[in-house]
Amino acid sequence: MTGHSDHHPHAGTAQHEHAHRTTPGHTAAAEHEGHGQHQGHGQHEGHSVAMFRGRFWLTLALTAVVVLFSPMFWHLFGAMPPEFPGSAWVPPLLGTVIFVYGGQPFLVGGVRELRERQPGMMLLISMAITVAFVASWATSLRIGGFDLDFWWELALLVTIMLLGHWLEMRALGATRGALEALAALLPDEAERIRDEDTETVPAASLAPGDLVLVRAGGRLPADGRIEAGTAEIDESMITGESKAVSRGPGATVVAGTVVTDTSIRVRVEAVGESTALAGIQRMVAEAQASSSRAQALADRAAAFLFYFATAAGILTFVAWALLGSVDDAVTRTVTVLVIACPHALGLAIPLVIAISTERAAKGGVLVKDRLALERLRTVDAVLFDKTGTLTRGEPDVVGLASVGIPEGKLLALAAAAESESEHPVARAIVRAAAQRGVAVPAAAGFAARPGHGVEAAVDGERVAVGGPALLAREGLGTPADLADDVDRWTARGASVLHVVRDGRVVGALALEDAVREESRAAVGALQARGVRVVMITGDARQVASSVAADLGIDEVFAEVLPQDKGQKVAELQRRGLKVAMVGDGVNDAPALARADVGIAIGAGTDVAIESAGVVLAGNDPRSVVSVIELSRASYRKMWENLAWATGYNVLAVPLAAGVLAFAGVALSPAAGAVLMSLSTIVVALNAQLLRRLEVDPARVG
Repeated sequence: MTGHSDHHPHAGTAQHEHAHRTTPGHTAAAEHEGHGQHQGHGQHEGHSVAMFRGRFWLTLALTAVVVLFSPMFWHLFGAMPPEFPGSAWVPPLLGTVIFVYGGQPFLVGGVRELRERQPGMMLLISMAITVAFVASWATSLRIGGFDLDFWWELALLVTIMLLGHWLEMRALGATRGALEALAALLPDEAERIRDEDTETVPAASLAPGDLVLVRAGGRLPADGRIEAGTAEIDESMITGESKAVSRGPGATVVAGTVVTDTSIRVRVEAVGESTALAGIQRMVAEAQASSSRAQALADRAAAFLFYFATAAGILTFVAWALLGSVDDAVTRTVTVLVIACPHALGLAIPLVIAISTERAAKGGVLVKDRLALERLRTVDAVLFDKTGTLTRGEPDVVGLASVGIPEGKLLALAAAAESESEHPVARAIVRAAAQRGVAVPAAAGFAARPGHGVEAAVDGERVAVGGPALLAREGLGTPADLADDVDRWTARGASVLHVVRDGRVVGALALEDAVREESRAAVGALQARGVRVVMITGDARQVASSVAADLGIDEVFAEVLPQDKGQKVAELQRRGLKVAMVGDGVNDAPALARADVGIAIGAGTDVAIESAGVVLAGNDPRSVVSVIELSRASYRKMWENLAWATGYNVLAVPLAAGVLAFAGVALSPAAGAVLMSLSTIVVALNAQLLRRLEVDPARVG
């Protein structure tokens, strides 16, 4: 905020205290194999990666035995299966186990899709395996005059579909949930003051009117007003403002924010559902509930094949019943319905997702939601949060101006006075001195003056560093020799600190949130690809405008509160834009959930990560360009695989139905099964071509 006349000058860009708590493990599939995944064609609700994995391995072992004893399989080679008393019952018995145990997730999912009148992959699979199961048992029991021994095809279909779902879920992993991460920001305990004594109580037991003590480094357990003490509060999780702010008696403070430097006493005004943090939780929940429920690409292909196979099956039965025999009608219809669910369709998407997410992970991009990966290719506007995303989230010294002493001496005095402080601004000044090779003298008698700055004795002289509040306390003004520099820095939103030596202003320093060099390449690369770049921040407008001008950003939303961030995403969407939101803070969570695709910076908060569909393990904004390129390449590969899988069916189903039977051309059940296996090999090899794609932010330019 320009000038910061009422704030401690060290209200510079505070490092997010929670930025060091997250690890890529929060999204790694290996950490969460026991959790379900709700997205995509699997409708995996209630199912886990471990469940699909266990069913796959057992089913695979049983399938090998079924194939070994299947006459239809051996007939392809002009041979007979191994025989011993009762060997003919091996495929039916094991096939039944495979159908009931391995096919259970698909049967349950198919019933759910049927009830919801939204056919997809589960219904297509369950229809195929059910028809194969009934027809095979009829053949095994010699019911009817047809030969439809589909046990090995049933076993292979279930096994390959289990493999596809396992690969997909393992690739995508699972999350703990944004709302749980938000709740974790509140401390479990609070220090309540009663008759000047403090007692540690559960934070949930606080009530309006209670007086609590919050120590330096602690989070506020509830919303309230400060009764005693002045401290700098890191409110970035709520406001998005990159600079800690000084709050004194009478000031409102918010649950979950961090007291950075000294203890304060707070009178509780709101707890539980009434807090600002609870409001953010509600916004995230509402945004997630309003997210698109559109089916994934494989679901749409499966729905098409379901309707296509059903119609073809009905027409086939009617035609053969009228023109041939009922046995022929049943044989042709069953063949049509079984081969309508190709193995290739079950693997086409999961293989592409598994390989693309693996390539992404090697490039520092973690894909949590396959729909997010698919939608990224359609994005035509990327909305970047400023602090911690386009900028480093920490201050840098960007300007020096001195009066009567060399600039090096000015920086040495400021660094000496700040050397014992752990404040981000102090660290920035000390770092600037080290980078410029300035020798910093020893300081004594260090003292922090909340709201005013710091002071210490340097070479026997009293040195103080602070902003406008320091000058007011000392009865000083900005020297005329510094006025132009200070006005210029203030106009662009920089924090200005004055250095006072023995009661005289000897210079000033300007500090700003440092822009990442990678941000320039990211913005340029996105614009070159026809993507509009927008920046959103809780910072003051002049700060935002300065960063936007530096990076060449197309549009800026400044001084935006959390509830407004979600609204700004909706505003862009109302313009007809597909929006990807990139952020790292709690205040970004509602917008990340509201956007068409949420992209979280992995060095940010748990909440941002859990609200997003894509996580950048590092903090390089160029990764956004890389993942968009990956999305486009993956989607092309998905379409190629689906075109092959569904195209095969469009040709194979009519042949299985016998439309060319008059010319002596017919697709037997055995031949159809072999062609399906070949189709699976084709899509698997095609998916492997994605491994040639490099996801490397450093290559973006």
